[in-house]
Amino acid sequence: MSDIILYDYWRSSSSYRLRIALNLLGVSYKTVEVNLLDQQQKSTEHLERNPQGLVPVLEIDGQQFTQSLAILDYLSVTRRLFLYPDDAVERAKITALAHVLAVDVHPICNLGVLTQLTDIAPQREHLREDWMKHFISNGLTAFEALLSDVKQSPFIGGNKPGLAEICLIPQLYNADRWKVDYSNCHKIIAISKACDHLNAFIDAKPEKVHIG
Repeated sequence: MSDIILYDYWRSSSSYRLRIALNLLGVSYKTVEVNLLDQQQKSTEHLERNPQGLVPVLEIDGQQFTQSLAILDYLSVTRRLFLYPDDAVERAKITALAHVLAVDVHPICNLGVLTQLTDIAPQREHLREDWMKHFISNGLTAFEALLSDVKQSPFIGGNKPGLAEICLIPQLYNADRWKVDYSNCHKIIAISKACDHLNAFIDAKPEKVHIG
């Protein structure tokens, strides 16, 4: 049995990132679901793992780690997970691309924010949908524009996926879920198609890991 445990929720973008990363590494891991809709993230048991009451939490090497970007960095250092090329300029540009989605878009489009929104303005019809479409669309548009300054062959920065793809693909899942139109983002679509050929991405998809 694997000594790596991922405390996960199938629709969580940050958990999705870690599923991709662990699959890219080819390591065996156990998934334990923390059902956000059932408020399991607020249980005493989970708050002991992560005082923020968030997923993912990765149990590895006798430690418990939170925050997906920090965990990805740990896997890069300890397991040689490829995140970006060695070149400092390319590294900075790819990190910026990832942060557009993981740092700027994701936090304001997560379940906690949406719940708070609807509590504040429950009378506004389509509030959740309009909010999600606005911020996801803006983020993907910016991501597409920034790609013009980065080599793509076929992945961002080279011939294998790294940090930018790990952050992009979960956000595209959310875009599709909320019916965001990104049909004019041709570079993003090309990257998505390239990732669709890799088992690491296929096996990490929410519909592949969701039970029930």
